[in-house]
Amino acid sequence: MKAKLRSETGPLSGFVNVIPSAVATQAIAAAGADWILVDQEHGMIGPESMHAMIAATAGTKCSPLVRVGKRDEALVKTALDAGAEGLMFPLVRTAQEAAECVALTRYPPAGRRGWGPFVAHSRWQVELGDYLAERGGETAVILLIETRDAVRNIEEIARVDGVDGMFIAQFDLSNDLGVPGQFDSPEFIAAFDEAERAILEAGIPVGAVAFTREQTHRILARGHRLLGHNFDVLMLKDVVRESMGWVRDAAPALAPNHHASRSGVNR
Repeated sequence: MKAKLRSETGPLSGFVNVIPSAVATQAIAAAGADWILVDQEHGMIGPESMHAMIAATAGTKCSPLVRVGKRDEALVKTALDAGAEGLMFPLVRTAQEAAECVALTRYPPAGRRGWGPFVAHSRWQVELGDYLAERGGETAVILLIETRDAVRNIEEIARVDGVDGMFIAQFDLSNDLGVPGQFDSPEFIAAFDEAERAILEAGIPVGAVAFTREQTHRILARGHRLLGHNFDVLMLKDVVRESMGWVRDAAPALAPNHHASRSGVNR
């Protein structure tokens, strides 16, 4: 994932997995997603499920990322030692916090990641002793920009060495600005534009949510490379809701004509 973000080969489309399921993850990866995000911030996903979901991307070109619940050494270490290609950090508000995110993913002396890739080295098909040299510096660090403080400090955050991408979280940012879900409000538009401008000027890949074809085309035209298309649980609900709609649409035509039935019996 880090190499993909460093390249200029085009957009990278991904999906957020909140369902603790290797089967769902494998299906999304096999369908062609560039990345999946195992969501430990909002999903009910423990370490065993996380590892199974990461392993389920094997044999595909899909990069498994993990969103940790917070900047925590134990959470980061577990995700990386399970084989995650990168981490997404929520609620990064300052350059100091951004630098801490990077440090948690790097081995000393560049950072403070603890040694123990007993599982991860097999995922990369390297010997345990070769893991540091071959994979130690290849973890992608992606920051979530979701508060007014982050926007206020965005130029300093963008200067932090080791940040590979930033994702502007529209929903959380609008909440923090006091205009929840009002993406056409002046406050939100100004904050989004400011964050986007600074990230692009720093040469860092930027991303946002794009639920529809129109939203996808719009943010691609603005220079975004990280596209978050949907959540597995929402896709599941949408399909069920649509299918139930087909039944409701057909129900009036299929309803029995009780009057005709009674007449028929009488005859």
